[in-house]
Amino acid sequence: MNHPSDGNRKLFDLQGQVAVITGASRGIGRAIALRFAEHGARVVVSSRKLDACEQVVNTIRAAGGEAIATTCHIGHKEALQQLVEQTMTTWGRIDTLVCNAAVNPYFGPSRDMPDEAYDRVMNSNVRSNFWLCNMVAPVMKTQGGGCIIIISSIGGFQGSDRLGVYCISKAADMQLARNLAVEWGDSNVRANCIAPGLIKTDFAKALWDNPSILEKSVAHTPLGRIGEPDEIAGAAVFLASAAGSYTTGQTLTIDGGRTCGMSRSD
Repeated sequence: MNHPSDGNRKLFDLQGQVAVITGASRGIGRAIALRFAEHGARVVVSSRKLDACEQVVNTIRAAGGEAIATTCHIGHKEALQQLVEQTMTTWGRIDTLVCNAAVNPYFGPSRDMPDEAYDRVMNSNVRSNFWLCNMVAPVMKTQGGGCIIIISSIGGFQGSDRLGVYCISKAADMQLARNLAVEWGDSNVRANCIAPGLIKTDFAKALWDNPSILEKSVAHTPLGRIGEPDEIAGAAVFLASAAGSYTTGQTLTIDGGRTCGMSRSD
């Protein structure tokens, strides 16, 4: 799949693919699920809440796409294995894996962060991705290739006085993608990260719903606004399709220019 020999394929065509997406019931994950289905993929919509997943599935099916809903707590290894097994039982393959689910239970200085919160962030945002990717990569190898996409954050490039450990976890995700790219590249399995800037999702509401934080973020963003989930979904379609067939081990930053320079008023 997505190999240079597929010269007759349209660049952004996902027809025939099966895509597994964690945290797909809302925000960025939901947008990716909808766009993948629009481009022809069969989508496994996964999160902890089945009813929310089913709403996304219903939207996909109403538009003529194919999707199934399943619950998965990413912090539980057996739940991740069940996600893989259910997908294989239903459709017999996994072409694209999107590790989108993440947590951030603490907002404040790292020095005051409880150990429990630290463990939850690192286990959910890094260890679960490590587990799931290593479950899926062998499946992709037997198929002749595949694509792994980890949703990171521009926080992985920066320090923070409020989101320090979250940023550490997102930097680790970038390194995870690089390691996967090296380990599985000879099997035509590609692994990349997407690092969004501030996106208008419920997950990031503590940032964009705070007027002072929002104003500061926008002031340091050349495009002068925050992003929308669909603007991340487009990058995921690129990476999963033939258009991204020679892209691996990279972190694609989509932040309205936030990390490229100083504030617009400087």
